[in-house]
Order: sequence, then C-alpha cells, then structure tokens
Amino acid sequence: MFVNESTKDGILPSQLIQKLIDNNIIFSNEKISSDSIQPASLDLRLGFKGWRVPASFLPGKNSSVEDKLKEFAMHEFSLSDGIVLECGCVYIVKLLEGLKLPKNISGLANPKSSTGRLDVFTRLIVDNSQEFETIPEGYSGPMYIEISPRTFSIVVRTGTRLNQLRFGLGNFSISDHKMKELQMKFGLVRNNEQNILSDKVENGLPLSVDLTGFDGLVGYKAKKHSMLIDCDKPKNYKADFFWEKIKSSDLITSNSNSTRSLVLSPDAFYILASKEFVSVPANLAAEMRPYDTRVGEFRAHYAGFFDPGFGLSELKAGKTKAVLEIRSHDVPFLIEDGQTICRLVFEPMVADPKELYGQTDGKNNYQSQGLKLSKHFIT
Repeated sequence: MFVNESTKDGILPSQLIQKLIDNNIIFSNEKISSDSIQPASLDLRLGFKGWRVPASFLPGKNSSVEDKLKEFAMHEFSLSDGIVLECGCVYIVKLLEGLKLPKNISGLANPKSSTGRLDVFTRLIVDNSQEFETIPEGYSGPMYIEISPRTFSIVVRTGTRLNQLRFGLGNFSISDHKMKELQMKFGLVRNNEQNILSDKVENGLPLSVDLTGFDGLVGYKAKKHSMLIDCDKPKNYKADFFWEKIKSSDLITSNSNSTRSLVLSPDAFYILASKEFVSVPANLAAEMRPYDTRVGEFRAHYAGFFDPGFGLSELKAGKTKAVLEIRSHDVPFLIEDGQTICRLVFEPMVADPKELYGQTDGKNNYQSQGLKLSKHFIT
C-alpha cells in the first residue's frame, strides 16, 4: 500500500506526490521532473496530440474520452512543433501523465494561476467521468484537458503546463465551525490593518473586491483582438498591448456614501485584487471556489489552488492578496468596493510539505503579490 491505515485524511504534500511517481501510481513515458511538483499539487503537461471539437463534452459513465473523440472530433493535430489554439474554439489534448490510483486516493484539478490570468478556460476530463476536474478514488487510465481560450489566442506545445492536479486521501472536508477555529488561530484572511476577519464563515471564508487601488490603478481589462501569446514565454509581452488599465477615475462614485463601483461589460475579462490578504500555513491547503450564484452574475477566479506557504509571514512574504479573474455573463453588472466575490475553502494536509510555496527563489511567481497580471507580461 502507498499509505498505511493510520495516515490521516487530507491533501497529499509534495513528498508523497513524489512517492506516487516513484511507485508508478502517476506514470508517464516522459520523465516527470521535480519542478512539476508543487507543495500540494502536480503540474500536468500537454501530450503529443490533440483534437478540435465542436463543443465541450463529458464522456459519461459508460464511455471513454477516446470513444467520444472518435464520434465528435473535427480533426486531430500534433503538438510536437507547437500549435496555435484560437480564441473561441474548444480543444481536447491528451496529457503526458496517467494514473493508477489506489481506492482511497482521489484527485481534483484546477487551471494554473498563469492560465486563468490569460482567460484560458481549462478543465480536466477522464474516462467514464460525469464531472469535470474530479478524479474518483481508484481511477486508472489516461487524463485529458479541455482547452478553450476566451480572450487571447495562445501557442502551446508538448510539455506546456496549463493545469494542476491535487490528490486527496479519504474525506478531508472542513466544517464551518472548524474553519472558524482555524481562522481565529492562524488569521488565514485579514484586512488591511491585519485584523483577523471572523464575522462570516459559510462554506469558506469570503473574499471581497478592492476598488480603492494603489497609486490610482484599480485593475486591468483585457483588450480584444490582440496578438498571440506563447504560454511558455514568461516576461515576453508588453502589458499595454493586451490590457487596458482601470484607474480610479474610471469608477462610479456613489453620491450617498462615496462607495466606488465598476460596471462589468458582458463577456469582458478583468483582473482585480481582493481587499483581504491571504496566508496559508504549512498544515493547510486552500481552494478558491470559482462561482457562487448568490454573489453576482459573473464568474470569479479560474485558478483555485493556494498552496501551503502562500502569503506566509514566516517566509518573509509581504502581505499577499488574492488576484481575482472576473468575467461577467450576459448583462452588464455593477460591483462595489468591498463586495463579496468568492470564497476561500481550506483543507488539511496529510503532512506538511518539505518545501513551502515561495521558499525557493524564482519558483513561485505570485508570492507577496498585490494586483498582478500573469507571468507572461511586462508591466
């Protein structure tokens, strides 16, 4: 057995992910390098072939992804020399990694932060699945990623990393009562004065949008019809060619209470920051839940994983905000400064990871972040 019966339920840390690889539970014909392993997740790599499909799909409990592709794929393509994935189209790519999970280990996938900040919509699919992004306990087989660029057309190739996979042992959900205890103990979410916020704990800790900004800059709105972005080229593009700056002067100010507001245009994509600061201790992992119909007609935050060590003061990280990736739906929608946008859910680790997020210089792009675009841009 990979883990013994005394091991507690929770998210697997980096050293146990390495054991999964060493024991061929995570397998690949291409060597999985150590830099693919994050403190509480594994970066997944695009494989050698993909398919253009007319629409998103799930295989269902009686079909494999290959079965559906034989029926629905428009054409097949190679990623070996790089390929352009066009904005507004849907693609399926087989990943280099496959799984032979034990019966007590499951998986949950999310886009990487840089993927979400490019407005590239990705979802993991596996054989016989009826849900995106989830891998049932004991799954054995290949993995695929659905890719749909929403704003920018992108260049990818074999080995490009667009999403990440977290592994869970047993039942590791945390009750609201326990979440409040953790919040009071660790100060997971704090305001600008570094006070612990504890008044609202319901299915996670709420995060709100900051429209006060810094030096007049509140956020960014993506420009339409921009140039291609190569996902494997960090610090390669001037931000002004791809993004409009949202300044304090662009906001609506209420006559009654001076509250600042921003109107989200339908189908526009925005990068904003949370009002709160987030820190994730070594014994916890966090996930931003992407959409809650109770808080507005928009989707908030593609990239959901916050690894142990994120924003942790012990690592000399400055105050670290959550960056919010927001896309409005069919109608213009007004958001106000301090409005709840999404919720942060914390989960226990099976063990502390040997290396925390931000502990190695240059490995983690978003430690001590405020308002920040993806790693591809020069601001």
